[in-house]
Amino acid sequence: MQTSTPQAIAATTPRDLIPAEAFAGVVATVLDNNKGMEQALAERITEEALKFVAACAKRPGRGLRPSRIVDEGWHALILHTKVYERLCRAQGRFVHHVPERPDPSRHNSFELEHTKASIQKAGYEVDALLWLAPTDTSIPVAADCEHTPQSCGSCMDGGPN
Repeated sequence: MQTSTPQAIAATTPRDLIPAEAFAGVVATVLDNNKGMEQALAERITEEALKFVAACAKRPGRGLRPSRIVDEGWHALILHTKVYERLCRAQGRFVHHVPERPDPSRHNSFELEHTKASIQKAGYEVDALLWLAPTDTSIPVAADCEHTPQSCGSCMDGGPN
């Protein structure tokens, strides 16, 4: 007699968070903003941005912030306003973007580690190579803003909705 065991539910991939044509459009925006970037890197950046937004929406009040590289993908997502609105709605909460001028003195490595852990708790694997300190420019991107947990609107309790 065979016993029935519950099957593991497959975790969705970040690409499943938006339609395929929307993903391709966001990737194209990353590429347009970063001349010479390889398609595969733009796709990874977009995937990390999707994970970040999903984690922010699902874990408000956690003080999350993107890396400089992931912020590039977040910017591209936001430019696709209908896609971004639907993404946030599907995740349960709108995630506001409140940019700050770059200032390496505000960098706290714990904040990026905390954000990566929150992404993992949301069910996604982190692409650690895209979560570099703001002073690491080994992967150049056009994004010229930075975030502290206080500037990431809905990632904090009491942030705008």
